[in-house]
Amino acid sequence: MAEPTPRRNEPRLRPAPLLFEPAQAASDPEHFFDLESIDDPRALLARATELTQAFRAAADRAMEFQAVAAAQLADPRRFDRLTAADIAERAEWTEDYAQKMVEFGRDLMRGGGEGQNPDVV
Repeated sequence: MAEPTPRRNEPRLRPAPLLFEPAQAASDPEHFFDLESIDDPRALLARATELTQAFRAAADRAMEFQAVAAAQLADPRRFDRLTAADIAERAEWTEDYAQKMVEFGRDLMRGGGEGQNPDVV
């Protein structure tokens, strides 16, 4: 189960950097951030945990950007604004989820709601 993202007044953890892998290594299906080359289980657990936290943080941050984009696209002041159904279709969401993301994005743009998952808002 993923840990919640820190609230607005809590410091955001800085996970291990996600380094891009060389194309040759990325083409090998058994290669994953060089984890397969770590023999020590303690070191493997530590690095795999760092990567897990980094991926979670990246997913949370990307979701916040999705929400802000959805809110901007649905802004009634835009002449080319999209409906929740249009946004849902583009993002491959349900319409209800798109509406929650629009609301979450509006909250983020107002400066609140950082770190709250729209699934539980």
